[in-house]
Amino acid sequence: MNLVVGATGHLEGEVRPPGDKSISHRALLLSAMADGISTITGLSHGQDVADTRAAIGALGASVRVEGQTTVVDGRGGLLATPRPLWCGNSGTTMRLLAGLVAGTPGIHRLEGDASLSRRPMDRVAIPLQAMGAVVEGEGERVLPPLRITGGQLRGIHYATPVPSAQVKSAILLAGLTAQGRTTVVEATPTRRHTEEMLVEAGAALTVAEDAGTIVITLEPSALRGVDWVVPCDPSQAAFAVVAGLLANSGEVVVHDLYPGAERIGFLDVLERMGGSLLRTEADGRLEVRAYPSALTGTEIHAREIPSLDEVPILAIAALRASGRTRFCGVGELRVKESDRLVATARLVEALGGTATIVGDDLVVEGGPTTASFSFDPDHDHRLAMAAAIGVLSAQAGVTATIAEAECIATSYPSFVRDLSILGVAVADVLEYRSPLEGASDD
Repeated sequence: MNLVVGATGHLEGEVRPPGDKSISHRALLLSAMADGISTITGLSHGQDVADTRAAIGALGASVRVEGQTTVVDGRGGLLATPRPLWCGNSGTTMRLLAGLVAGTPGIHRLEGDASLSRRPMDRVAIPLQAMGAVVEGEGERVLPPLRITGGQLRGIHYATPVPSAQVKSAILLAGLTAQGRTTVVEATPTRRHTEEMLVEAGAALTVAEDAGTIVITLEPSALRGVDWVVPCDPSQAAFAVVAGLLANSGEVVVHDLYPGAERIGFLDVLERMGGSLLRTEADGRLEVRAYPSALTGTEIHAREIPSLDEVPILAIAALRASGRTRFCGVGELRVKESDRLVATARLVEALGGTATIVGDDLVVEGGPTTASFSFDPDHDHRLAMAAAIGVLSAQAGVTATIAEAECIATSYPSFVRDLSILGVAVADVLEYRSPLEGASDD
């Protein structure tokens, strides 16, 4: 389905983005491993999280929805299933699930769509094999589908070669049932959801700094049920925040964001570019108000936004900024849902700017969008949403037609509704009913 978005000068309104996708995945997986009942309030209703929910149900957890709350009875462990575990488009589902089933006796098959099947899983396979699991895939990069033979694991000491919260999390999930201590060392801090949530669920886990590195140590642990409350997703909020900065007038407010430092680096970047933002934190949640601003180009390093999820929307900010913006060390974008490095450059060019890829860097020079355009995001939800925001500050009368925009539902089913709340002119509104709504017991 195509999504048509028109240039919009005045934006005003308040939105609450979906529940944080990263936390939602982990809440489901940890609840499945727990001995007892867990509840999850604010779970993301995107398709990626729905695939994780279906996977834990196939592995023996009981899952039901009661109003706005998801209830999981983990029963203290998982059981292998002869059915393939469908991970859809979600790298988080596949990598974290690989860690979870590595310690579950039996053979597990993890499958994904065409996009996920092009994403390398060797970075997860290598540490899990060192722990004693057998992980098989296609070729040297261990492309999906994966065949994992799980069983008794042993703890390892592992330094992650590239910053990856998914790899770290897979190792820690495997370490829950391993014999002996599991240690993960990070040279660059990544999002700490898994560590924080494991501790809340009763795991014997510590985090320390040693000579500039982060050392996470986990002893084998049984988990207890938790009443999880999922905050809103900062990476999804980034789209509304940038929209507010690029508007000619108005005020955009986003509520209830997770405030962790590894997740909100994009706000620091936007403020450095001259963005007028007002942050208010209370009760462990962050509110951000964004006002129209004249932006200036800057140099952005990957360590400021470790997951790189915000690069496409920051490229839109760079497109509308004066001067040049350089994204440094973002080569990891090549193995996201699409080749997101090339696709982001393609989006900038479609909007009238200039984008150059230099090694692992992306250089963006802004320009006006003077003509309506069409954009194919190649099934990448973040590229589709970034394209919608990019057209907002174009010249009056300009529209963007975004092909196959249903991919947005993988992470942000209410995106079009939220654009409408802010006053954006949209057509072909995506009607999407979350697979998590009205779900029954497994």
